[in-house]
Amino acid sequence: MEPRARFLAAIGRGHPDRVPRYAEFTPRLLEVLRERTGHESPAECFDFEMREVDLHPTRAMTDYTPFLGEMPEGTVIDEWGVGWVPAHLYHLSHMVHPLRKATSVQEIEDYPFPDLQAPYRHADLEQRVAAIHARGLAAVSGWTTIFEQAWYLRGLDALLVDMYERPELAERLLDRVTQVCCFVARRYAEAGVDLLRTGDDIGTQRGMLISPALWRRWLKPRLARLIEAARSVRPEIRVLYDSDGSFEPVIPDLIELGVDVLAPVQPECVDPEWLKREYGAHLSFWGSVGVQSTLPFGRPEDVRAEVRNRILTIGAGGGLVIAPSHVIPPETPWENVLAFFEAVEEYGCYDW
Repeated sequence: MEPRARFLAAIGRGHPDRVPRYAEFTPRLLEVLRERTGHESPAECFDFEMREVDLHPTRAMTDYTPFLGEMPEGTVIDEWGVGWVPAHLYHLSHMVHPLRKATSVQEIEDYPFPDLQAPYRHADLEQRVAAIHARGLAAVSGWTTIFEQAWYLRGLDALLVDMYERPELAERLLDRVTQVCCFVARRYAEAGVDLLRTGDDIGTQRGMLISPALWRRWLKPRLARLIEAARSVRPEIRVLYDSDGSFEPVIPDLIELGVDVLAPVQPECVDPEWLKREYGAHLSFWGSVGVQSTLPFGRPEDVRAEVRNRILTIGAGGGLVIAPSHVIPPETPWENVLAFFEAVEEYGCYDW
């Protein structure tokens, strides 16, 4: 089976010849990958069935100093104006929110949002997607997030307070972010990507970050707009929703909105087998190998056993892209990374 066909079958609840694989590496493990294999790309090294396509970086020279103040040396300011101050451990950063002190809707109106709609950012998307397809691979989009991007700008606590005490600020900020994300989602669909990736971290280890009612009031309608923006130009596009943690109460809502794939299936927070039993008729799954447990702290044989178990259970009958349930932690032994991919190769074929 061609890699793209295999991937499309898996995200469409179908039964491919074998389970597609994916993993995202932290910067430290990318260094190890280069040292051990000579490869720059995990996708090329381990033969992922898909490749990611994103918009080009911004050329805008926006000065966000009035919103951030003076930043420490080494701070990275992203295209949304969010400051990322290096922390003392690996790739972790402290976030500085440029709209933290906003008190009026006008301040949000006047804020310089990124130039994602500029033609130079996306004009060649069609060509780049076609080049991926020409290799027999599937094309997946970059990330579009609404709630997360809004609180990156405002601060999580401030945005949640806004929802109760300053709803006009929350409405305008979320609407402006949604407007940008809908444009990007539509362009990905027009370009022919096979999978639109969206989502927001709405779960914690023990339950939802916000109540289901709050999610339905503030986030569900905007997610619906994003999905509709893509499907209005390409009805057959598949949609992945990604959230860490536990968010079971709104899974039926996600299905209602047309989500096809649920990620990252964090086994420390939700039972993957229960998800398959409960929602396998409606959803495919992406992830399911623990990054808070087995992958960084187990032995290679533990990693292999978990991969095998996931393929036999949540992967039964298809509908699974096997992957770690988040980026592979930097402390993960390289032997465990190899064990993951070796196990996918060994157990991933459906012709046992």
